[in-house]
Amino acid sequence: MDAAAARAALLPSWSAAVVLLSYLGYLAAAGAILPGKLVAGAVLPDSSRLHYRCNGLLSLVLLLGLCALGVYTGWMSPTVIADRGIELLSATFIFSVLVTFLLYYSGLRSRHRSSSLKPHVSGSFIQDWWLGVQLNPHFMGVDLKFFFVRAGMMAWLFINLSLFAKSYLAGSANLSVILYQFFCAWYIVDYFVHEEFMTSTWDIIAERLGFMLVFGDLVFIPFTFTIQGWWLLRNKVELSLLAAILNCFIFLIGYLVFRGANKQKHVFKKNPNALIWGIPPKLVGGKLLASGYWGIARHCNYLGDILLALSFSLPCGTSSVIPYFYPTYLFILLIWRERRDEARCSQKYKEIWVEYCKLVPWRIFPYVY
Repeated sequence: MDAAAARAALLPSWSAAVVLLSYLGYLAAAGAILPGKLVAGAVLPDSSRLHYRCNGLLSLVLLLGLCALGVYTGWMSPTVIADRGIELLSATFIFSVLVTFLLYYSGLRSRHRSSSLKPHVSGSFIQDWWLGVQLNPHFMGVDLKFFFVRAGMMAWLFINLSLFAKSYLAGSANLSVILYQFFCAWYIVDYFVHEEFMTSTWDIIAERLGFMLVFGDLVFIPFTFTIQGWWLLRNKVELSLLAAILNCFIFLIGYLVFRGANKQKHVFKKNPNALIWGIPPKLVGGKLLASGYWGIARHCNYLGDILLALSFSLPCGTSSVIPYFYPTYLFILLIWRERRDEARCSQKYKEIWVEYCKLVPWRIFPYVY
């Protein structure tokens, strides 16, 4: 694409706006109507707790079916997203900015005193707009924070599927493309299978909803985590059998560590006496889990996430650093987040945290860091 065409594509078209709003409208309706497990969120400072209808997997399957029907009947093109990538990126970015301004001003006017809706105002417009004013703002009964996370993760999959369709129609869907698509699809579908785990994450529990989270969910996740797919669409990579096997091995280890660690943490929060790897859990100070993956490293789930991100990029080969943006960014982000977590836990648990660090000395990478 030349510079003039790129500048023109940056202006969101009506068709891109229709695709975006139709997608978000479907998710809002499906989230409210479709059956799903009702999961209690974490207890908030005022002792209240929100409840989340975890029907993301059913929403995803239904949308896949509707899209397949649309392609079969000729009503829509399987490459509709890949053909309008930059237009959709621009439309989504503008939508995110508008939404966050509305969140900011509606938050300022809120008179709620509950933990989820009470406004937190620093006095700095930039800080309050960036970080958000309210913890869990709602719109027409929709928990916006949970909704935007779901929208971003699902969009990641649909962008990839559209890229795969474009590769397939062009006859370039080789082993590299298939491995990348399979790894990402497995990760995303697995996320929705275990969607209730999201309700106990730091983003849902403690982060307010501002531009940082809205942009991250709606723009950053779907449009940067798919860089590998866009790159493979324009660059042919032939993997050797050994490279493909090694890539699968890294993905498998990353998945087992990531999912296993997060599951152990989630189960422990629900039932502190639940067995870990078949034996009673080891606790420090009666509060901190030091068994299973959490006895190997204090943030073992981050290790799994980094390995998964690396496995998404390895099918692109080593001729360019561009496809490695995601694992590089994630590595930096998780190191920074780990430092924030350490400071918060040290302040919260004090002597117990010191004892836990002595028992589990490694932060993320066993015997390295």
